[in-house]
Amino acid sequence: MTLADDGYELVDVGGAARLERFGSRLVDRPAPGALASRAQPALWHEAELRIDRESGWSGPAAGGEPWPVVVDGVTLELRPTEAGQVGLFPEHVAMLPWLRDRVAERTVDGAQRRDVPSAQPGVLHLFAYTGLATLALAAAGAAVTHVDASRPSVTWARHNAERSGLATRPVRWIVDDAVAFTEREARRGRTYAGVVLDPPTYGHGPGGRDWRIEDDLPRLLATIARLLEPDGFVLLTAHTAEFDADRLAGSVRAALPRDSVARRSTTLEAGGLGLATADGRRLELGAFARVSGRS
Repeated sequence: MTLADDGYELVDVGGAARLERFGSRLVDRPAPGALASRAQPALWHEAELRIDRESGWSGPAAGGEPWPVVVDGVTLELRPTEAGQVGLFPEHVAMLPWLRDRVAERTVDGAQRRDVPSAQPGVLHLFAYTGLATLALAAAGAAVTHVDASRPSVTWARHNAERSGLATRPVRWIVDDAVAFTEREARRGRTYAGVVLDPPTYGHGPGGRDWRIEDDLPRLLATIARLLEPDGFVLLTAHTAEFDADRLAGSVRAALPRDSVARRSTTLEAGGLGLATADGRRLELGAFARVSGRS
């Protein structure tokens, strides 16, 4: 690992695209909301990967060879995918300190209580992709249940755990539909100290079940409310244009029992998910809502 493999940077935006540095590689990807002029037009010619919605990936690194990147202490293997992704949603990195804090406060409490057999709080991570949040949670001391409907994504996440030196941490790797899995867990009486989810706009589960955020998110959040411990935390992120911060917060509030909403009212936060260039230009990429569970 070299210093060039470290970190992520939004280098430039404009012309409906974004120029990003993932570790040692410059990547040019679409960004429909970035309509202003580019600040560094000459630098875009140095991109080793660029994606076109019609023709796919091109550039010197378009052969699909993976490369490593270290983000917030976690090592991920990146590679171009047919969906136009590389294996990391960098806007999620800003959520990791908050997640670590939630685990830390519960780990300390658990270690001080004689009636708690394990000081590792259980966290459920749904739509978990290649495991950035899973690995950050595991490194912080959580026992994580990682759930994604894509077997290749779960395999990729397990490989990232190995690269990060976290392969022996308590992580359950599950290939399953998020709705089906959570409903089975609720019937079993399982509870979790926290739930993290990043639902797509639409998708397909391993059993052929379709997911549509507009139709299925309320049902999923209602089940999550049954799985949460009394002071459990929730982090919900989304990249669907119609689901802004206020709508996500309202969805979380509606799913929690009324007495729980009253207890948690001071801990419900919502805002935008985005990235910023070094000179302060911001690219909006979604929204989040989160409940810490403790005031």
